[in-house]
Formats: sequence, C-alpha cells, structure tokens
Amino acid sequence: MLVDKFCYHLPLYRQHQRIAQGGIQLSRTSLSNWSGRAIDLLRPIAAAQHAHILAGKVVAMDETPIKAGREKPGKMRQAYLWPLYGEDDEIAFHYAATREHRHVAQILGPDFTGTLLSDGYAAYSAYAARKDGVTHAGCWAHCRRGFEKAQAAEPQAAAEAFALIGALYRHEQIIREKKLTGAEKLAWRTAHSEPIVDRFWHWCDDQCHRPDLVPSNPLAQAIQYAKARCTSLRVFLCDPDVPIDTNHLERSLRVIPTGRKNWLFCWTEIGAERVAVIQSLLVTCRLQGVDPYTYLVDVLQRIGEHPASRVSELTPREWKARFAHDPMKSVLAYAAQ
Repeated sequence: MLVDKFCYHLPLYRQHQRIAQGGIQLSRTSLSNWSGRAIDLLRPIAAAQHAHILAGKVVAMDETPIKAGREKPGKMRQAYLWPLYGEDDEIAFHYAATREHRHVAQILGPDFTGTLLSDGYAAYSAYAARKDGVTHAGCWAHCRRGFEKAQAAEPQAAAEAFALIGALYRHEQIIREKKLTGAEKLAWRTAHSEPIVDRFWHWCDDQCHRPDLVPSNPLAQAIQYAKARCTSLRVFLCDPDVPIDTNHLERSLRVIPTGRKNWLFCWTEIGAERVAVIQSLLVTCRLQGVDPYTYLVDVLQRIGEHPASRVSELTPREWKARFAHDPMKSVLAYAAQ
C-alpha cells in the first residue's frame, strides 16, 4: 500500500477501488489508519537519516510547494516540503507551513557546519551569512536558467552565456569520466574551470556596459542574478566535494510534484509530515539501489525488536549493508512457498 501510494502515486481511494474489485470489503478509513500507523513507526529511522546527513561536509537544500490542511472552506493552505541531500546519497524531507527564512535554521539545527548548496533563494545565503562555520555555494544550473529566459530577446548574448556555462559542464563530465576525486579533481577545476568562470564574469561586465541594455531586459536580469551570487558560484572551485549544481537534489524531489498531480493535496498537516517521513526513506531506497517493498517488509517487522540506540542501522544506506542479503519476508511470502 505504501509503495503503491508513494512510489507509484496511486491514491488510497484508487487502491480501495482495486481491493473492492478483488472481492475484499473493508473501510477506506482502514487504509488511511494503517498507512499513518506504519509511517509513524518509521519516524525514528527518518530522524536518524536526517542526523547523518547533517553530519556531512556538504548538504544541498531546496523547497517545493504542497497543499496541506484547510485554510478556509473550499481552499487548501499553501505549505512546503524542504529536502536535504547528503554526501552519501541520502535525502530527508521536512514539512513546514511556510517558506519563511527561519525554517532553514530550524531544519539544519544549531550544530550544522559545512557547505550549504542551494539555488538563489535569499533564505539560504542569509542563513550562511549569520551562521559561523557555514559556507554558501550557488547552483550554476539556476544561473543558466536566467539566460534561457533571455534567449528570445537576446539570442546572440544568450548563446555566448550558454557556451561558457556549457564549457564548465563539459569539464565536470571529464572529471566523472576520469573518476577524479580530492586533490586531482580540485587541480582539474583550477586549471580548466576557473579560467572559464573568470571569462564569464568579464563577459557579464562587458554586457553591462552596453548602452542598449536596459534593466527591464531579461538579459540584464539574468546578469544581475549571476553577479549578485558571484561568491557562492565560485565555491565549487575551492572545494572538490561541492557539486556544480543542485540537479541531483531536484531529480530526487520530483516525487513530490509527480505525486501532487495524483493525490493533489494532504487533508491535514499531519498527513504532510507523514509524506515527508515516508518519502525520505523511499527516495533514499531508490538512490541506494534498494527495492522499497523488500525494505519496508523487513523494517516494519524488524523495528519492534531492534535496539533504539542503533536505529541508524535501519536507514536504507546501512540496511543495505547489514540486512539486504537476508531480509525478513512477509507471512504471505512464506505461505506461497
């Protein structure tokens, strides 16, 4: 039921219809109650995964809208899920009722130090500016999007920007192909990517001196966006562990907008919090190459007897190494044998 709803985005009312067609009569409320109780059992595991992500050196963060709870009759409240992506290919979603800046500090907690990678939303840079030990890194993919919007008005200038930014991505591809890490990766970026970044800023300055480039021009707005984030966009040149963009995070959070097209909204804020918990684990299963059904069947049985002090062992990353070779199966599986 959980896999169908959160991996394949099949709402419970559709599952209920399918079950009824199979000749099984039960209340739709039962499905909702079972789903909620199961997700509540998984909360400590998601919390342990969140803690492990924050212990890393580089964390990517974003936010995506979700409708949760009624604002008034006939209108749902606009809320947000904030995902964190860690260095070990784990993700943790967090529910918040608004998009206010304060949620960044609340989700990251008082002890986080390291590099925060994000898009250009001011909440992230403002947090890093206030917090000692935190460096803010910018996303080149979001920088490029501004020039995409300027393509119709300034095709030649946009093409020049695409060429420079594209050169950065070609070097990132070479780094992956050569499997460079650490000092070798940093040396390659210094020798090949840094000169391109410098040329990009010089190109931006040259464009700003054009007498025909008015502030309302989409190209001027794209350049302004980039220049305002010059420092954060250069961070990847100084740290080989910092990705050039947040594309890996955006690919992982797609389950929320995809699911939103099917289940539309969460009737309560508690339901939205449960979406954050279960998707934290199921998306991480996909990132770790773990079958989500096998994982949930095992963990929902194992969690009752597993020591609470070692709950991190049940996160998909650690579960894969410890239990995936011989997972606990359902009673139905044993009966079929």
